[in-house]
Amino acid sequence: MDDSSLRASDADRDRTAGILREALAEGRLTAEEHAERIDAVYGARTLGDLAPLVRDLPGGQGSADRTAAATASGTASVRPHGASVRPAWGASENLVAVFGGATRRGRWRPAPRTNALALFGGIEIDLTEAFFEQREIVLNVWAVFGGVEIKVPENISVRCAGSGVFGGFDVKTGEAPDPDAPVVVVTGFAVFGGVEAKPRRGKRLKNLRAVN
Repeated sequence: MDDSSLRASDADRDRTAGILREALAEGRLTAEEHAERIDAVYGARTLGDLAPLVRDLPGGQGSADRTAAATASGTASVRPHGASVRPAWGASENLVAVFGGATRRGRWRPAPRTNALALFGGIEIDLTEAFFEQREIVLNVWAVFGGVEIKVPENISVRCAGSGVFGGFDVKTGEAPDPDAPVVVVTGFAVFGGVEAKPRRGKRLKNLRAVN
């Protein structure tokens, strides 16, 4: 079987996102190019989808072959098929705070993808009492001379694919002990601003298997 047709794992996507972060820091990619490619990374289903995103970057040459070899040898982390549901392109919600504020909290249902832009403003995203209707959600946040604060339950997995450019991107990552726990991926940029994501002490999802 052609290696490019192998299903991509979360570790494969995280590895590709790391190459893109390095390229951004070195000035090889603009912020817009990085954001566009990161979107594609977390929508990728196969190794063949990931390879073109880093083929023109240092560390990206032959990455699909190395990843496929790692997968075949069992050294790559592969989650069972169906354990993670990636967001559809159109399934998203937008939060915008321009010289003001925006908040999402309480008993709400996060979309598979939430885009948040804080421009000279502030955004609060509180997931501690949210209903998770899919295994994984992506928060794509931009803080430009503003701030985004994200609160999550203590017993879910949190991953980061974001960067700070003259700003802070402080995401407390961690893997939940329960493999069925929801996953929150925080991606985006902080430009002369700040993004913070951390567990809220004492807040836990009661039924980790309630999601689809």
